[in-house]
Amino acid sequence: MPSILSADFARLGEQIEAAERGGGTVIHLDVMDGHFVPNITIGPPVVASVRKVTKLPLDCHLMIENPDEFIPALAEAGANWVSVHYEACRHLHRSLELIAQQGMRPGVVVNPATRVDLLIDILPMVHHVLVMSVNPGFGGQSFIPFSLGKIRRLCALRDELGLEYRVEVDGGVAEDTIARVVEAGADLLVAGNAVFGEGNAEENARNLLRTARMAAGEPLNGATKRANEMKQPENRRRPAATAKRNRLRRVK
Repeated sequence: MPSILSADFARLGEQIEAAERGGGTVIHLDVMDGHFVPNITIGPPVVASVRKVTKLPLDCHLMIENPDEFIPALAEAGANWVSVHYEACRHLHRSLELIAQQGMRPGVVVNPATRVDLLIDILPMVHHVLVMSVNPGFGGQSFIPFSLGKIRRLCALRDELGLEYRVEVDGGVAEDTIARVVEAGADLLVAGNAVFGEGNAEENARNLLRTARMAAGEPLNGATKRANEMKQPENRRRPAATAKRNRLRRVK
């Protein structure tokens, strides 16, 4: 899942298209307000512009203090998935309901110091849980190793509770960490600097996907299979026997 935070905004449309050719099937957009995190990035107007250059789902990660104020505007801009921080939401249940009411898929995010067990009561509401494997606010940071335990715990809770949410990971996902993240059970991998930082975005995305699929035990010639899986209902239960090799159907 390419994150445009590390892309060249002067060539944003071109870079998104390159990452898509490399295997990307969801575009990740980081929305920062300079308050919840020490950086300012994009808002609904940029989301609307990205919507014009790709038909892929847009995954908006809100690192802002008042997410409820922006959720309707993001829906109007064309966002498909919206995730909010556990640490930023005064009324998390209400925020997740608002996202769903606006026709988008709700997600919840936890910072590195937040225990995932705090999410148990709202897990039935979410489409995905995003584990921050770096402290939010900047691209290019190093992966925090104890994030792997949080990924495993979320996968265990999913099985225990009989739920369908996906486990997403953002921060430090690169060639040297991606296999460990996949083996821990992650379904959705966000990569920014590893895709757009250096070299060709298409080639970088393709190499990351290849490494991830190898770690998941998938065949390397499964492009057609992956495309077919994208057409299946998102809430369809995956058989346990095929969960590992299918978990990367939306890894980009």
